[in-house]
Amino acid sequence: MELENNMPHNIVFSAEKNIPLNNLMELYTDAGWTSYTKHPETLLSGLQSSLYVYSAWDNELLIGLIRVIGDDYTIIYIQDILVHSQYRRYGIGSSLLNHIVQKYSHIRQIVLLTDAKNDTIKFYEKNGLKKTDTLSLISFIRI
Repeated sequence: MELENNMPHNIVFSAEKNIPLNNLMELYTDAGWTSYTKHPETLLSGLQSSLYVYSAWDNELLIGLIRVIGDDYTIIYIQDILVHSQYRRYGIGSSLLNHIVQKYSHIRQIVLLTDAKNDTIKFYEKNGLKKTDTLSLISFIRI
């Protein structure tokens, strides 16, 4: 995995799922993901039940996280990808995403549902993902 040159040198990546709740709450709060932070125990249970979790740490501070759900044979969903606001633009998000793409290269279908902000679209396209409308696909959701 290649890291961008400007990434702080003390960043450590981990595949450990047992992340303390206070670290999760701080990261998800920083991202403004209140639907998760309203129910901390559900967030923790969802994370621990995920197929795979990969996180980035600066000493004791959780600065990034990507969470995968799926069957590990035919499909995975990238459920969450977050980078702490003070650590954006260092390549941490790309490192998290590229790790997942490499780890699950045997999977035919990697799916991600996210907001349609221009910066978000550019980030995912830069990292090799395609918008479904370019593939004659449509997605549906019930929230």
